[in-house]
Amino acid sequence: MAPELVRLLLRTPPPPAPGQPEPTAEEIASQTLAQQEVIEEVITEVQNAIVVDREYRFKVWRLAGLGLLIVITIAVVLGRLFVGGPPSVAELREQAGVDSWTELKIGVKDDQFGTAYYNPVTKQWSGFDIDVAYMIAEDLGFRREDVRFYGMESEDRARMQANDPVSGERVSVQMVIASYSITQEREDRPGVTFSQGYLDTEQSVLTLKDHAPVAALKDLKGKRVCSLSTSTSQSALGELGAIVIQKNRVRECFALLDIRDVEAVSTDAAILAGWKNQYPDKYSHFDLGLDLTERWGVNVGENLALKELVDLTLYRSWADPKDSRWEEAYDRNFQVEVEANGDTPIAVAHQPRAERPDVRWLPWEDPLG
Repeated sequence: MAPELVRLLLRTPPPPAPGQPEPTAEEIASQTLAQQEVIEEVITEVQNAIVVDREYRFKVWRLAGLGLLIVITIAVVLGRLFVGGPPSVAELREQAGVDSWTELKIGVKDDQFGTAYYNPVTKQWSGFDIDVAYMIAEDLGFRREDVRFYGMESEDRARMQANDPVSGERVSVQMVIASYSITQEREDRPGVTFSQGYLDTEQSVLTLKDHAPVAALKDLKGKRVCSLSTSTSQSALGELGAIVIQKNRVRECFALLDIRDVEAVSTDAAILAGWKNQYPDKYSHFDLGLDLTERWGVNVGENLALKELVDLTLYRSWADPKDSRWEEAYDRNFQVEVEANGDTPIAVAHQPRAERPDVRWLPWEDPLG
């Protein structure tokens, strides 16, 4: 309508009818001024209309673009959640075979006070490794009565096999939690896959009470020292000239020490501290001041999906301030041994840092459980 109105206003006025006077100059000027004002007003309205139209179209296109971006983002997220990306917890459980297990078989030590000990009288298991095993089993969905512990020798930790105490038959376990230090050499062996670390300790030495103090490994040069077979401790002893006697169970080492067939027992401090605490007047426990840390891990064999599930438990335990299971296990098993062991360190009193495993989560799920 605006262009039509402009043409109408610009039209030359018709001549006056016969007998009508000619318009004066003032009337013509007034009419022209009125036409110009109307024209300017119309032009302004047209310009405003054009601007509004452009803004409207821009908003429409912007909203359309935003909507397209949202659709693409949702498609990518859903694709990652349900098609690509890392496996979900449910997929890991399926891959590991966890849901098909009626019980959880775990290989542990059975003669290490404070770490993993089986009491033949009460038929009860106790120790830090036992508590860690229950923590992992709980997150896997197993009740305590569904967990089966099997005592194993050191050399069987890589084989993931133990002896059934009742039938005497060999039993394959699903994981090994047996004061097993993580080393590259062990990880390179077939059938060994470690979880992230769950405890940091160090090598120390224990002697009979009347033995001279041991300040360093060099004090054991030329001496008969018992250590666990396949233990990382025996390497350092051998390099410094000690005569290393290897046994598969730590109680066998203490049997030799008690009859003075060896002068000392050397292995991880967390293991020796339990024996010192059990027999405080019989043994002396010495710190060797070594920088090397022994970090224990869970061996899951070839089951890589199970490793991720174990790592998830360790991550939750480390990252969730409301999860105090690790701290309670430490206090219950190691903190109570501090007084008997004096200045000799037992283990680091906080859980090793655990990295979050690469597991896919739905937006409404909580990775901390």
